[in-house]
Amino acid sequence: MAADEANTSDARAAPLAPLPNHGNVNMPWWQELWRRHAHVTTPLRARGLQRDIEFGLSAYIVRVALPDDSHLIISPPQEPSSERPPGDPEGWIATREHPDDQTLFEVLYDSAPSDDPGTPQRPEARHGGSAQPLIEAIDHRLAQLGLLPHPVLPHESPQVHPAQSTPPTQARDVPGTPGRGPVYVYVYGDAMLALTDRLNGAESHADAAALLHQVLDPVNGLLERLGEFFEAAGEKAKEAEEDDGFDLSYDLADAAAEIRNLGEVLHVAEDRMRALPPLAPAPRLPSTPARAPSLPPRALPSAPPRHTR
Repeated sequence: MAADEANTSDARAAPLAPLPNHGNVNMPWWQELWRRHAHVTTPLRARGLQRDIEFGLSAYIVRVALPDDSHLIISPPQEPSSERPPGDPEGWIATREHPDDQTLFEVLYDSAPSDDPGTPQRPEARHGGSAQPLIEAIDHRLAQLGLLPHPVLPHESPQVHPAQSTPPTQARDVPGTPGRGPVYVYVYGDAMLALTDRLNGAESHADAAALLHQVLDPVNGLLERLGEFFEAAGEKAKEAEEDDGFDLSYDLADAAAEIRNLGEVLHVAEDRMRALPPLAPAPRLPSTPARAPSLPPRALPSAPPRHTR
């Protein structure tokens, strides 16, 4: 875990909030839970938010401590319980709660499908289990409340369609004018990092192949879009109407061609991945506190109040 933490911090070039401070952090089952929730917990850590994973009413939840002593509960549907594995629910529910002030209770996000035909779906229900819209909604509300330790300013964030699968934005300083360096938003690099996290957590070669498809699809895949990006950059360089601009445009056009060639070389990688034999089963996670003998009583915060929607 220590090596993973160092690698994650180096890769994101930004300080992350530390891991929770309790004995279960060293337990294999808890580490597996943490890995399965990394696409949610890593963006929260990048914002300086302290979070933990614990058992709720019927599934594991992410609890996030806020500076005003309130907290967020980010969970899959609890009633009825979900059959989906931890970290990959059919929808997410995020609520803000306070142990001493029930008037602060609010639902920030709810993409869980409703089985009641008489209950209207919330707008975010179309996002299902995608983590990126969830984090965006948390960003927006906590910024309104002034509760983001590391806020992302609106003018620093590009507009990203909520249906896209890119993860939340985060700003990082880069060299520039002394005292007022420009701020880049690494939303696309973070998107690839989130895709890599999902690939690391894939439970089957079929799931891994589906993720490869997002990169290698010849029409809408990442490599094709990256080729288009470098072509557009080359055209932009030509607008300088100088020799350096034309030289740069040729280099960028060559890069676009190499990227597309890579896609052609790997065009059967998805099918080859899908044809591989089944993966070894992951360590079995405790599905209830009774099945997790390594979890001492009250070692983690108690389960949150029943969610209402």
